[in-house]
Amino acid sequence: MPTSPGLHGHPQRWIVLGVICLAQLTVLLDNTVLNVAIPSLTRELDASTADIQWMINAYSLVQSGLLLTAGSAADRYGRKKMLIAGLVLFGTGSLIAGLAQSTGQLIAARAGMGVGGALLITTTLAVVMQIFTPEEQPRAIGIWAAVNALGFATGPLLGGFMLNHFWWGAIFLINLPVAALAMVAAAALVPESKNPRGDRPDLLGALLSTVGMAALVYAIISGPAHGWTSGRVLLTAAVAVVVLGAFAYWENRVPYPMLDLDFFRDRRFTGAVTGVVLITFGMAGSLFLLTQHLQFVLGYGPLEAGVRTAPLALAIVALNFSGLAAKWTARLGAPLAIGLGMVLMSAGLVSIAVLAAGGYAGTLSGLVLIGAGAALANPAMAHAIMSAIPPEKAGVGAGVNGTLGEFGNGLGVAVLGAVLSSRFAAVSLPVGLAAATSAEEKQRVTDSFSAGLEASQLVGAVAVLTGGLLAAALLWRAERADSELVVA
Repeated sequence: MPTSPGLHGHPQRWIVLGVICLAQLTVLLDNTVLNVAIPSLTRELDASTADIQWMINAYSLVQSGLLLTAGSAADRYGRKKMLIAGLVLFGTGSLIAGLAQSTGQLIAARAGMGVGGALLITTTLAVVMQIFTPEEQPRAIGIWAAVNALGFATGPLLGGFMLNHFWWGAIFLINLPVAALAMVAAAALVPESKNPRGDRPDLLGALLSTVGMAALVYAIISGPAHGWTSGRVLLTAAVAVVVLGAFAYWENRVPYPMLDLDFFRDRRFTGAVTGVVLITFGMAGSLFLLTQHLQFVLGYGPLEAGVRTAPLALAIVALNFSGLAAKWTARLGAPLAIGLGMVLMSAGLVSIAVLAAGGYAGTLSGLVLIGAGAALANPAMAHAIMSAIPPEKAGVGAGVNGTLGEFGNGLGVAVLGAVLSSRFAAVSLPVGLAAATSAEEKQRVTDSFSAGLEASQLVGAVAVLTGGLLAAALLWRAERADSELVVA
C-alpha cells in the first residue's frame, strides 16, 4: 500500500479516524483516571508520594522507551497489525492492574501496559498521516489531539463515578470494553500500510533509552527524601548520564537507528520537539498536583474533582472539533500559533498557582486558558514533527513525538513532585494531617502543602513559557530559511 496519501486521501478516512481515536482513547483514559484515584490509592494501598509517582512513571517510562522501536516495527511489519497488538496488550495489562493487591503489583502492571500503549500511540498518528492529504492533515491531527483532550475530560469524570460506586480497581477494568470495541473496529475498517524496506527495530537502543530515563527520573524522585548529594541519588544520576550518553553514541553509529540524530539538524523538527518536551513537562506535573489540590485542600470528592478539571479539556475539544484552532493556526502560521498557545498555557498555570488558594474561580480561569493554548500549540507541534520526517518513516515520526511527550510527562511529574516534596516534609497530606494534634497544626500542614503546590505550578509555568519561546523562534528561523531557498 502507498506510504503517502493519495490525491483525495483514503475514501473512508474520516470513519477510520474515528476508529483510530477510539483506540487512542484507551491510553488516555488510563492516564487521567489514575490522577483522580491518587487519594484512594494513598489510603487503600498505603501508597506514598513516591509510590504514586512510580505508578504514573512506570507506565510512561516503559512506553517512552519503546515508542521509537514500536514505530519502526509498525513501519516495517504493518501499522494495522501493531495497532491491534497494542490493543490486546493494553487490555491485558488493564485487567492485571485492576486485580492488583499491592503497590508493587500495580506498578508492574502499569509497566506492562506501557508496552501496549507504545504500539497504540505510534500507530494511530502514523495512520493519520497515511490516509489524509497534506491539506487535510492539520485538521485531522487537530481532531486526534482533541480526542486526547476528550480522554482527559472523560477520564476524571468516569474515574470519579467508578470510585464513588466501586473499588479502585474498576478504574482499570473500564478500559476493557473500550479496547475490545476498538479492536473489532480496527480489524474491520483500518487499512494496512507499511514500508517493505523499513528499518528493523533497534532493540538495544530501546533498552538503553528506557534504562537511562528511568534512572534519571528515579534520581529526581529520590532527591528530596534522600538528599540531592546522597550516594543513592548521585549514583543513579551518574547511571542516567552514562546510559543516555551510550544511547546517543549507539544511535549515531548503528545502521538502523531507532532515532536518526540527523533529524535534529532540521530547525523545524528541533523547534517542535523542544516545545513538546517542555509543554508536557509543565502540563503533566502541574495537573498531577492540581488533582491533589482539589481533593486534599479544597475538599472535593473524586467525581466533583473530575467535573472541575473538565473545562480544560472541553476548551480543547471545542476549538479543535469546530476547526477554529486549525483556522487560527493557518492564519497565524505555526511559529506564532505555537508561541501564542504556550503563552496562554503559561498564564493559565500562573493563574492556578496564584488564585487557586482562594477557591475554584481562579482555577477555572486557569484551566480555560490552558485549554485554549493547548488547542493551538499541540496540533501544530505534532504536524511540524511529522512533516519534517519522510512519509515512509511515519511510525518513527509518531514514535519521536510520543517519546518526547511521554518523557516530558514523566519528568514533569517527577520534578514538580520533587519541588512539592522539598516544601512539604510529610510523606503525603493525609499522613501529615493524621499526625497533627491540633486544629492549628493541621492548618499549618495544609498551608505548607498549598505553598508547595504554588511553587510547583510556577515552575511548570516557566517551563511552558520557555518552551513556547524556543519553539516559536526555531520554527520561525526554519520557515525563513525555507523561503530563502525557494527564492534562490
